[in-house]
Amino acid sequence: MYYKNDTIIIREFTPQEFYLFSELFENENVTRYLPYKTPEEYKEMYDKALADYHEGPFSRWAIFDVQNNDFVGMCLARIFLDNPDQLEIGYTLSESYWGKGLGTQVCKALVEYCFSLNQQKDIVALTDLDNIGSQKVLTKTGFRRIDNLIREDRELAYFVL
Repeated sequence: MYYKNDTIIIREFTPQEFYLFSELFENENVTRYLPYKTPEEYKEMYDKALADYHEGPFSRWAIFDVQNNDFVGMCLARIFLDNPDQLEIGYTLSESYWGKGLGTQVCKALVEYCFSLNQQKDIVALTDLDNIGSQKVLTKTGFRRIDNLIREDRELAYFVL
């Protein structure tokens, strides 16, 4: 996965960039709608992302600002855990980049990437029920909301394209 436009670059993380990844998840506003993870779980997630680059087409990737090379956040595409006949996309942006239209750009890039794989699968995304900002981004990107998904003790907004 590599994507670039006038605003963002999406690319593989390097082994040296774990600090960017982990700092992103230290902000309570960023993690408000995410399931709790320990620092060790974030390290495992990062190491898996690096390994996934060699395994083939799905992983987590870094998002950078084209103008100043600032780290913007991370995004992912993967086989959906709840339904292997679907592909899931997601993103997490640094708080300083909220409300600037970058979520929509990232979603469009991920959708384009998933379509390029010719997997013939629906693309889905989940959000916390209260994460209205991300729900608006998904709707703007062409997703439609379907029945909520129940996962363990959480109910999540479920979107499909």
